[in-house]
Amino acid sequence: MIKVIYGAKGTGKTKMMIDAANAAVDVAKGHLIFITDSKRYMYDLEREVRFIDTSEYDIAGEAALCGFIKGVIAGNHDNEYVFIDGVVRIAGKPVQEMAAFFYMLEKVAKSNSVTVTVSVSAAKEDLPDFVTKYLED
Repeated sequence: MIKVIYGAKGTGKTKMMIDAANAAVDVAKGHLIFITDSKRYMYDLEREVRFIDTSEYDIAGEAALCGFIKGVIAGNHDNEYVFIDGVVRIAGKPVQEMAAFFYMLEKVAKSNSVTVTVSVSAAKEDLPDFVTKYLED
């Protein structure tokens, strides 16, 4: 399953992601992973959440991000939740051009029974159809 948290920069998407990750600690039976491009929020997460700062891995582009996420998920057989904060920033691409990324994410989430939550900095009306189908509101 994929969930998308959206909104303009500064609207609290990261805080929502952190709160969701910390809340999932109480119900998760498997591993939780939080992926972002900064160490800024590392200490806001419960210690059970694996924190990954992509800036340490020189991820360049959408294809590299896809491979990175697949590798992280393949690293453990019991991953349950993956949170990706700032996917547009990490990929370095506008969300409108990321159809292949969301297609890959859906396939990986289904085949590994993982719930993936992604934050996207964009207004609802600017989100393409391949993203809006994952909105919960």
